[in-house]
Amino acid sequence: MKEIRVEMGADVPFHNNVDYCVGTGRMGLALHKEYLEQLALVQKTIGFSYIRGHGLFCDDMAIYHEYEEDGARKAEYNFTYLDRVFDSYLDLGIRPFLELGFMPDKMASGTQTQFYWKGNVTPPNEYDRWCHLVQATLRHLMARYGEDEVLSWPIEVWNEPNLTGFWEHADMEEYFKLYERTAYAVKEVHEDLQVGGPAICGGSDEKWMKGFLTHCREKKLPLDFISRHHYTIELPKPDGHYGYTELYKSEYAFSTLRDCRKIIESYEEFKNLPFYITEFNSAYIPNAPIHDTNENAAYLARMLSEIGDYCTGYSYWTFGDVFEEQGVPFTPFHGGFGLVANGGITKPTFWTFAFFKKLKGRCLYRDEQVVVVQKEDGTICGVAWNLCRETGCEVWECKLCLPVDQEEYCCVKKTVDETVCNPIKAWHDLGEPANPGREQVELISEAAKPLVTTEHLVPADGKLGITLSAGKNGVVYFEISEAVIKSDRGFVYGRTE
Repeated sequence: MKEIRVEMGADVPFHNNVDYCVGTGRMGLALHKEYLEQLALVQKTIGFSYIRGHGLFCDDMAIYHEYEEDGARKAEYNFTYLDRVFDSYLDLGIRPFLELGFMPDKMASGTQTQFYWKGNVTPPNEYDRWCHLVQATLRHLMARYGEDEVLSWPIEVWNEPNLTGFWEHADMEEYFKLYERTAYAVKEVHEDLQVGGPAICGGSDEKWMKGFLTHCREKKLPLDFISRHHYTIELPKPDGHYGYTELYKSEYAFSTLRDCRKIIESYEEFKNLPFYITEFNSAYIPNAPIHDTNENAAYLARMLSEIGDYCTGYSYWTFGDVFEEQGVPFTPFHGGFGLVANGGITKPTFWTFAFFKKLKGRCLYRDEQVVVVQKEDGTICGVAWNLCRETGCEVWECKLCLPVDQEEYCCVKKTVDETVCNPIKAWHDLGEPANPGREQVELISEAAKPLVTTEHLVPADGKLGITLSAGKNGVVYFEISEAVIKSDRGFVYGRTE
């Protein structure tokens, strides 16, 4: 068994920004009841600061309209749905991370669309109209929510323009034009609004990230942050409604971020800007069964333990499964991106995020399988995980040794693994109902909760020994705090006669 000696005075680098941002499907989905219920559940347990999604200017948000007057085509704006969505976000304690896109149909230069909901991905037919739309929207938001509030919302120009599916022909020069015109339009509203990009998907850093930063440098364009996406799978193999894929090894996944970081740091004027991963997950498709599994939870634990070394903030794609890129899901477990399955069922990865949320304080120890943190009140907590594909272990164990100065302690453990917290297995064992009834949903939800155990510990020679055991693809949260037993008069624990 591996033994880990934790030094109480240690200060190990650990950049934990797990709750910075989370993704969502298109903005219009926020008008759904279950969408807001899932977001409320996520916010209650994890509490993200920002939310980022597509479709701000798509026609289902009904913002952009045109009418004829005196033979001229004029624009008008309707912010009814925008207000309804953003009011709901702020009521739940989460702020928008604005992604400017996609193109309103009446403003589009072409007909190419993306997804079931047909987001138009072509440039504007008139850039002036696009810029006026952006400015009108920002001015409305500042009037409604206050200047200081909206100044805290990052503004990202478009989504994955390096992919032909998201930007017509993946035309880099046209995107540079879009960014340039948009960035200046944003700054005309208020010079302190934060604007950035290029929001590319991984694999194009040499061409797109270098090209974008070089263009911004040469043209002296406004740039307040740099953004990129990060997914970690091989090309999926389709089968029916699903896509099956192989995960990258963790080290390879991190190497792509390191390489991008090096590119950014090679630009003296940009190297200290915030660098946001505005989408990340294992698979980049919304029908990958890996998303619903304990393996995903363990894999994301490894990602969360190190991703902050390379970027300022990161946004998991997505918080919930009210999501329609490929249409309305057929079943609650369809491989959706979300931390929460439809029906309000928490997936194993939900708990990975909930556990890492608790790791706030000074890091005492970190390696490829364990993070240990000391909170401000002195409590020791941490997360351990067993990603079987990398450890080769059905059960992974270690012993933590901590120097302590109190007489008695309690160790609380919360375990998520394939045996004790595996909702997709419960759904499978019930016959994989496409539309489970309420009693079935309640049962599956019960199977989606961590196993909680406690242990009363007495140190020996000023040392406290804690055994951590993570089963197959398990994630374990542990918390150690002083717990001196002070029994009530006459009470003897365990005595019944």
